[in-house]
Amino acid sequence: MFDIDSTRLANPFFTDEHQQWRQQLRRFVSREILPHVNDWDEACALPGDLWGRAADVGLLQLGYPEEYGGVPADIFHVIVAAEELARCGAGGVYASLMVHGIALPPLVHYASEALKEAVIPPVLRGKRHIALAVTEPGGGSDVANLKCRARRSGDEFIVTGEKTFITGGMRADWFTTAVRTGDDGFGGISLLLIPANAPGVHRQQLDRKQGWWCSDTATIFFDEVRVPASNLIGEENQGFLPIVHNFNQERLGIAASCIEFSRVCLQEAIEWAQERETFGKRLASHQVIRHKFAQMLQRINTTQAYLDLCAWQEQQGQLKVTDVALLKVQATETLEYCAREAMQVIGGASYMRGSRTERIYREVRVNAIGGGSEEILRDLASRQMGI
Repeated sequence: MFDIDSTRLANPFFTDEHQQWRQQLRRFVSREILPHVNDWDEACALPGDLWGRAADVGLLQLGYPEEYGGVPADIFHVIVAAEELARCGAGGVYASLMVHGIALPPLVHYASEALKEAVIPPVLRGKRHIALAVTEPGGGSDVANLKCRARRSGDEFIVTGEKTFITGGMRADWFTTAVRTGDDGFGGISLLLIPANAPGVHRQQLDRKQGWWCSDTATIFFDEVRVPASNLIGEENQGFLPIVHNFNQERLGIAASCIEFSRVCLQEAIEWAQERETFGKRLASHQVIRHKFAQMLQRINTTQAYLDLCAWQEQQGQLKVTDVALLKVQATETLEYCAREAMQVIGGASYMRGSRTERIYREVRVNAIGGGSEEILRDLASRQMGI
């Protein structure tokens, strides 16, 4: 087997603790995920006990406050987690298993103490689940124009509307939900924690997806759902800041996953080329094939260096929106290139279900669209530049 780690750039910000965390997670993924991921993907579901096993190694608790059961960590621990989970080659594992990473931070930073104590500990133990509900059928990235409305009625909000493409939506016990409580625009948005078992909440599984098969995806319907006003996360009509608070970390995680997916493609293509014979010699002995590998590694290492610097800046509180937006774009473009080139090297075998490369190729688009599409992020970056 080709040692793909031999091509990995040394990270100057890593300590021995980060390396030990990588080895611990690698053992977990090799033992608990890799042998089963093809079956899970074909079954379009993850086993319910996977969350408990992930909690046993400290994965779910990573970076959350200790008083709620969290484990101290920095951004590089989070990046290592994204990378090692990506090694299985199924993006649905990371998306579903770690979906609390985008749904829980608004509660950590903005919710009342009562909500924090009720929700955070069981989610971190893998006993309960939470999902982020922002995207609507009429719009995704245009958060300012969301239509799902919550009208105030005494000590309650009454919620009516619809959310879609909600990762983890079928399994969730709570939804961190963006709702309109005021006028149009950013100033009229609030965040509500809505219990999934509240009367008037209905879900529909979306199961005809190109990729992320093992991750449940849902449309959520709210029909006059009554939610206690105490479930407000942050201030009324001030929900946009809690929504965007963790965009940086989400996009860093996506970038880390895409880089590791790219490494998987490079590894599988090299191993195939070292064993396959064409025209009387190894496929890897053809110069045109070796050049493909060099170009793949060039893009991977360039993007890795960008990620490492952006992560360090995030740690210092200096990360610019421009950089994290362009990093995410570069990472998904690198993934698309490496997935394509790996398919070209492996040929017809890569078109058959079951290989990591085939699955990664199918999931290129969800990475390029999710977490902010390439077009949205380029435009965001150019506006941040003052152009």
